Amino acid sequence: MSPNAERRTTPHPPRRSKSAWTRRAGLAATAAGAALGLLTAAPTAAGAATPHRPTTHTSAHTAALAAPDIPVANVKAHLDQLQSIASANNGNRAHGRPGYRASLDYIKGKLDAAGYTTRLQQFTTSGTTGWNLIADWPGGDANQVLMAGAHLDSVSAGPGINDNGSGSAAVLENALAVSRAGLTPKKHLRFGWWGAEELGMRGSQYYVNSLPAAERAKISGYLNFDMVGSPNPGYFVYDDNPELESVFKDFYAKLNIPTEIETEGDGRSDHAPFKNAGIPVGGLFSGADYRKTAAQAQKWGGTAGQPFDRCYHSSCDTSANINDTALDRNSDAIAHAIWTLAAGSTTPPDGTVYENTVDITIPDNGPTVTSPIAVTGRTGNAPAALKVEVDIKHSYRGDLVIDLLAPDGTAYRLKNANSSDSAHDVKETYTVDASSKRANGAWMLRVQDVAAQDTGYIDSWKLTF
Repeated sequence: MSPNAERRTTPHPPRRSKSAWTRRAGLAATAAGAALGLLTAAPTAAGAATPHRPTTHTSAHTAALAAPDIPVANVKAHLDQLQSIASANNGNRAHGRPGYRASLDYIKGKLDAAGYTTRLQQFTTSGTTGWNLIADWPGGDANQVLMAGAHLDSVSAGPGINDNGSGSAAVLENALAVSRAGLTPKKHLRFGWWGAEELGMRGSQYYVNSLPAAERAKISGYLNFDMVGSPNPGYFVYDDNPELESVFKDFYAKLNIPTEIETEGDGRSDHAPFKNAGIPVGGLFSGADYRKTAAQAQKWGGTAGQPFDRCYHSSCDTSANINDTALDRNSDAIAHAIWTLAAGSTTPPDGTVYENTVDITIPDNGPTVTSPIAVTGRTGNAPAALKVEVDIKHSYRGDLVIDLLAPDGTAYRLKNANSSDSAHDVKETYTVDASSKRANGAWMLRVQDVAAQDTGYIDSWKLTF
């Protein structure tokens, strides 16, 4: 994990009862999205909506085949090889050093033998040549790419077996498990091992920056794994994307293992360049140089007051610096995510309707309120004629200003206030040219009442892609 990047918590009028969430195309919402209010509609009714509070429901993540159990002995065998490589090359596997290239060749050889299409991507940083390794599994929808990756380089001070041999080995063994299973996912699977992460994510930055915009848009999600076998481990989940976050939380919930949101390394690893390019990211982390609290030790075990990894960026980050249980659990969690997300649906057809029917009170002459819809599973940008259907119950519609907010925050004005418009309610369909914006993400309906004495609420609204 790079040390150089920034570290990163009045009642409605009476109305009819109706289903909390519907979606004509039949895609399901994630439980995490419900909890955050970033919801796509579920295929069937989830019960009557409660004013102001999104209805939560079980996660709709399902895989066509159950994910395999990843043998931790296999992952540790890869770590032993990386340790041997470091020992034979002045004790490290750092960028620009022979140990890094030998590590790369070891992983590439395993993938080539397993039927992957591999390529080395060369770049230069700090005056030294580096390489990324990219591996593609045959098949799957090339317009929906699920990618998993880890940085392969160590610091120059040590062999980097937890940081980040652990993530590299776990991703490798998962890639090999895909091959053993002969997996035929709906999404295209791609794996990456990055160079020069310890110098500030240079390898992953180079990869993302080298992708044409059309190719970036095809990546439906990037999963990052940097330090997943810390000796005094925690179980941390990235919270950058609700759907990707929930798939890991679902896995650990079934094991009755509590998780926490990852904050220690936020922005310090290879998910950052993907996130900055607008690609959804997720991942796992078992902790670095922060100290485990008493509360964390109570729920996870281990030693309170000690770092999650006392050998972080040190010569003692050897094959002895691994917690087998954490490595095993996280390797299996990676498999769960890959099998689940890769089995996801193909891009919904044109005409798919996304709807939010949770009531949102509009304060009289007050601040703005927003109602979210999360659009997922699409490729490319939104339509040039995006339909926005709005149903607002209000006693004086002329008081209302209504905007559509794209996922990047761009506002599209749908309706201005008009003091002479004394009609009730807003039940309109607007058309917006949103073709410059990515389709996937959290879209918002923003409403404000700018004059006194009239009240109302957002009843429902829809987006048609």
